[in-house]
Amino acid sequence: MTSAADTSTSESWTAAFAHALRPLIDASRTEVAPPFDAAFAEQLGRRLVAIAARTLVLELHTVRGTLTAATSAERFTEFTRTLDLSRLFTRYPVLARLLAQACEQAVSTHHELSSRYTRDRGDIVRTLFDGHDPGALVSIETGQGDAHQQGRTVAVLTFDRGRKLVYRPRPIGLHVRFTEQLAWLSQRTGITFRAPRLLARDGYGWIEHVEHEPCAGVAGVAEFYRRLGALLALLYAADGTDMHYENLIACGDQPVLVDVETLFHPTLSPDTDPAVLALVRSVHRTALLPHVLLGDNGVADVSGVGGDHGVLSPLDVVDWADAGTDRMRLVRRPRASTGARNRPLLGGIPAEPADYQDSLLAGFRSGYDAIVDHRDELLRLFRACADEEVRFVARATRQYARLLDESTHPSVLADALDRDLAFAVLVVDDPLLDRLVPFEVSDLWRGDVPLFTCRPGSTDLWTASGLRLPGMLPEPGLHAVTRKVLAMNEVDRHDQQWVIRALLASRSKPVSHRSGVPVPGHVALVDPDPARVLVAACGIADQILAHAVTGEDRVNWLGLELVDDRHWTVQPLGAGLSNGYTGVALFLAELGALTGAARYVDFARDAVRPLPALLEVFAAEPELVSAAGGGVHGLGGICYGLARLTPLLGLDPSLLARAVSLMPREDTSLTFVDGVAGSLAAMLAVGTPEARELADHYASLLRGAICRTNGFARGHAGIGWALRRYAAATGDENAHVAAQTFLESDALDPTDTGWCTGLAGVSLARDDERLAGLLASREPLRDMSLCHGELGVVEALAAHHPSAATRRTALLLGALDEHGARCATPGGVPSPGLLTGLAGIGHGLLRRGFAVPSALLLQAPPDEEESTR
Repeated sequence: MTSAADTSTSESWTAAFAHALRPLIDASRTEVAPPFDAAFAEQLGRRLVAIAARTLVLELHTVRGTLTAATSAERFTEFTRTLDLSRLFTRYPVLARLLAQACEQAVSTHHELSSRYTRDRGDIVRTLFDGHDPGALVSIETGQGDAHQQGRTVAVLTFDRGRKLVYRPRPIGLHVRFTEQLAWLSQRTGITFRAPRLLARDGYGWIEHVEHEPCAGVAGVAEFYRRLGALLALLYAADGTDMHYENLIACGDQPVLVDVETLFHPTLSPDTDPAVLALVRSVHRTALLPHVLLGDNGVADVSGVGGDHGVLSPLDVVDWADAGTDRMRLVRRPRASTGARNRPLLGGIPAEPADYQDSLLAGFRSGYDAIVDHRDELLRLFRACADEEVRFVARATRQYARLLDESTHPSVLADALDRDLAFAVLVVDDPLLDRLVPFEVSDLWRGDVPLFTCRPGSTDLWTASGLRLPGMLPEPGLHAVTRKVLAMNEVDRHDQQWVIRALLASRSKPVSHRSGVPVPGHVALVDPDPARVLVAACGIADQILAHAVTGEDRVNWLGLELVDDRHWTVQPLGAGLSNGYTGVALFLAELGALTGAARYVDFARDAVRPLPALLEVFAAEPELVSAAGGGVHGLGGICYGLARLTPLLGLDPSLLARAVSLMPREDTSLTFVDGVAGSLAAMLAVGTPEARELADHYASLLRGAICRTNGFARGHAGIGWALRRYAAATGDENAHVAAQTFLESDALDPTDTGWCTGLAGVSLARDDERLAGLLASREPLRDMSLCHGELGVVEALAAHHPSAATRRTALLLGALDEHGARCATPGGVPSPGLLTGLAGIGHGLLRRGFAVPSALLLQAPPDEEESTR
């Protein structure tokens, strides 16, 4: 959070730099009539300083030794008072051009706004203020949002009686149409919605200023999220996007969208993964639900329900150290968000959206069902939008903004060609985007965030200058929306509700790998005979199949998965064993082999179809192998999966050999899930001569290595277990000694019973009957997963306490019947993966009734396990 002192310092140095640029500002100010000239000059000063700051700081350091004032701050002031602008502009002619252009744009856009307001004032008073005179106009605050079309920005006008008005310098016809659609939705759902009043004009418009107001109580917050859910259904149907936190205002219990220029947005995704396409076409596309940006500093939710106060920017941003002194210099560091006006307030505190999931889902169902029941009516309203202007988002606005900022570096302000070369990063070998680059560069040279528009009924694009680019889009946005609305049904609604739950569960919170809470209340025991276990596993598999997304030649799933072991995100499954499609395919193939059901085998085979192409990419780009690493999460897990799937699915054996040949010989991690220990276990399970040679190499890396964490997944226990297994397979006494060292150094936390960090994992690693007995005395877990749930515990109990393992399996089957499968995800949201999701629960159940090798321990089938010894 920025303190008052920080703000004061920022205003001080900005004002000092603006003073250095005063000749430009004063010349422009003479073009603006009082009483608006003072505010105009202040706003223009901030804009010019943003362009010139880097160059001015460089000049400050160049002349620093010649400044004579007594203190560092006084020398800074001396510099701003003595700067010779003519010499500066001679050295940096591009800077002179940019500053002059900014001045011309500021004057031009001010006159344009003023003349439009004067012409429209009567209609504004009558339409937006109910005929009540708001008084004299006292201020015009420009710079609200991004600049487009030669410096034009949204502006807020304030009147002397306290009323405000929003000016939008682009067409608002689509917003007018959206207001009609909201009225229709209100009529069909019985839910009232507030929309800002609008006054549309040719090429621009006036919008009612909506204030951020608190809710009176919890009921009001719940009503806010119910309305937001219904609004989400409409935006989903209309292929809306970019509804981030700055475009939504919480006005009491009413969510009010103030910018809907991206309805009917074309869907562009060259990816052939059906799960990728499903995600970009889902409610996720609206950006109204959690939409996280990841970086070195963590994550930030920039969605319509995000915008959290005090959260650090994921990536470092440009800032100034020792600002206002002659030591002033550019630094990059995280910046804390000041929050926004999009969240309902209760007692002055923004309400957490995940706490009102039921209300949001209830509203979504109401909106969705209304659309399905009356889709012809809504489609008529949609067709009326065919010729309205839609903003086409070619690239993320933050990418353009960063490029604009970086292109004010003095190294590119002496020669225009150097600045052109800086913009060359926009070329990305994409047929559509690369055709837009010349127009993007033209906009950037004008100081604008590039703007492109389209029409719902057309495949053409328009540039910011109005140039028409015919046939740029694969299909009109209205065609895609019509197809979606006609296809909306109960199955799709269920899928979208899963995405909503998963996205809300992904809201930033600390990630814990500790075992969770016990099973709540009394659960009936269900006899865990093989037939009953098989039925339960089939139920899990059918649930996985029901959520599969199929394409022309492959299948995949959306999952709620951990990224960098720090943040939960909704994303298509990757190739990995632990939480990717290889792990899901392994469970389905195992079940298909036991039941003879072709559907499980077919889905498993279709799931792994991308692996040959992936391995070819790995072979062509070795740096990707290094990034993926070995271990269970990386290529080691894929090798193990292929070793098991090759006989189960009849895959080409050369695929496994290819994967083994690509295994990294070095890794940044030593652990089981991420690194060398997992690679060692995987190669032992594969068992080919090439794999055994790699196992020898990995064992040599682990002998004498140092690990500073505990547990099986990422600690001493997993490394010790892998070395002990290697010693048993090869008779290597040194490996056995090293294994014991690791196993004995693992500090035990008896309150954590899970496999990945707790008692179950250490018990498995040490093969310790006493620890297994201690584990048996603990309460069964509500979480059923392999990773830190009940099936990981049962795996550890099976060796030394089979009766306890049987009883815990009986309880798990009872809980499954009563409550359904509970994954190791936030809120237990069903996800298909192996370690934390449904595939692992199904695989763990099969382990209890049949001779299925443990994927948790990367076991080979018994005959193959014996052949490696």
